[in-house]
Amino acid sequence: MKSDPTSKPFPMKADEITSAIAAAPARVHDPDCPYDPNDSAAVESFWKNATVRRPGQRGLGKKPKKVLLSVRYSPEVVEYFKSTGEGWQTRMDDALKEWMASHHAE
Repeated sequence: MKSDPTSKPFPMKADEITSAIAAAPARVHDPDCPYDPNDSAAVESFWKNATVRRPGQRGLGKKPKKVLLSVRYSPEVVEYFKSTGEGWQTRMDDALKEWMASHHAE
């Protein structure tokens, strides 16, 4: 059993944050940054939909890529796909998508 808390306290006090901001350079040159950090409009646009989290705080989980459902297939179909080895459910999904694509054009 874990004895440590899973979330950590924020590592800086308010006066330390203020000091760090005051010590920051006026202009930043970062070629790896996805936006110009010196352009306030670019910064605002990039961070507009961001979710701020404290250290140790979990973010939102990923949305599932597929839908879970219960379905019945004939034993022959299931046995065929299972006999193709690991990943048979993905191959079954691919076969259904291929069938959809060929019938969508009609």
